[in-house]
Amino acid sequence: MTTEQSSLNGTLTDPLGPDQRTLLRLATAGSVDDGKSTLIGRLLFDSKQTFIDQMEAIERSSRTRGEEDVNLAYLTDGLRSEREQGITIDVAYRYFSTPRRKFILADTPGHVQYTRNMVTGASTADAALLLVDARRGVLEQTRRHAYLSNLLGIRHFVLCVNKMDLVGWDQAVFDEITEELTRFASRMGVTDVRAIPISAKFGDWVVEPSERMPWYDGPPLLELLETLEASEPPQHHASRFPVQYVIRPLRDEFHDYRGYAGTMASGVLRVGDRVKVMPSGAETTVAGIDAFDQQLAEATPPMAITVRLADQLDVRRGSMIVSAQHPPVAASSIDAHICWMSERVPLRARDRLVVKQTTQTTRAMVEEVGARLDVNTLEYDLTASQLSLNEIGRVRLRLMAPLSVDPYAESRETGAFILIDEATSATVGAGMITSGE
Repeated sequence: MTTEQSSLNGTLTDPLGPDQRTLLRLATAGSVDDGKSTLIGRLLFDSKQTFIDQMEAIERSSRTRGEEDVNLAYLTDGLRSEREQGITIDVAYRYFSTPRRKFILADTPGHVQYTRNMVTGASTADAALLLVDARRGVLEQTRRHAYLSNLLGIRHFVLCVNKMDLVGWDQAVFDEITEELTRFASRMGVTDVRAIPISAKFGDWVVEPSERMPWYDGPPLLELLETLEASEPPQHHASRFPVQYVIRPLRDEFHDYRGYAGTMASGVLRVGDRVKVMPSGAETTVAGIDAFDQQLAEATPPMAITVRLADQLDVRRGSMIVSAQHPPVAASSIDAHICWMSERVPLRARDRLVVKQTTQTTRAMVEEVGARLDVNTLEYDLTASQLSLNEIGRVRLRLMAPLSVDPYAESRETGAFILIDEATSATVGAGMITSGE
């Protein structure tokens, strides 16, 4: 069978053996019109990741809108409203690879109004491509995105000083912006900031070196991304299995079957493991792990499985099967950083909302809005009593039913949650847990 035949059948053959390339998840960050979508388009185009029909389509779109050059931003800005307004609204994911690595790249909006979309795209990223327009420098939204990226656990900041062609390829401009952003990052505790001067429009230092900025002696952007260290895989954490559905078939031959279906969030779950069922804390043993068409000895993220337990315990949707040696906290209250996303009303003490974390959902009351962040100074206003749209603050929530939680710094999977307006079912906030009790 040829390589082409294997690919058509859904199997990718590698003449060098199994694909051992690591995966790096990236998210763009920065203010509106800094060129994030154009940079991604340039990365895809110059690394030969685009198809002929895609290029023909964006060439037509560019001509229709009277643009002299092909607008590579259209490779990611797929919504008609995005192209008409010239801004990114939704999160667009692009998958590409090189001989050295695989990438998932999230193009996130820069506009303040769509900060909530940026949080979505950055929540699973290993590195942030933080773009700055060389003409405008570091803006408030740049700082907000940088702070959120750090809060979301992103360890690598790649500062791309874009549109260097519009400042005459001036090294002094690049050095000034790099120094300002590096100082800001160090105040957040971020130590890994790599800076690259680029022109996304013309491709300088994106995939290939550029003779127009010979004073830069580092690698091109793509080469740098190929060497960044990815985040620790979730299977390296303690085992967490949120239960999504209880399976009890009605047919007689399966009348004793009782399984708990869901997706592994973190850790490794093995047959014979001693586990706890949260939030009750009852202990038992894993009797079996079933996949769609086979029984497994162990499961890791993000496998969808059904777990069978040795004892008949009270397990329901929202329960969590966890490591008995390293269980999460069954919290009745949580302290968290909140990014407020509602345009309609601010977040205030005594507000009542719904908290959704993994498969668990409960009502909650805002016990306290403890502080509000100033993204320019990184100082907290301890007298704040509310959070408005896109503001970030420290909040304490009193839960109506306990949730099984870990600090976000230890586990993205069980340390994150969203806030939902019960009346409208709209998502109005995103939270990162700092502690629970």
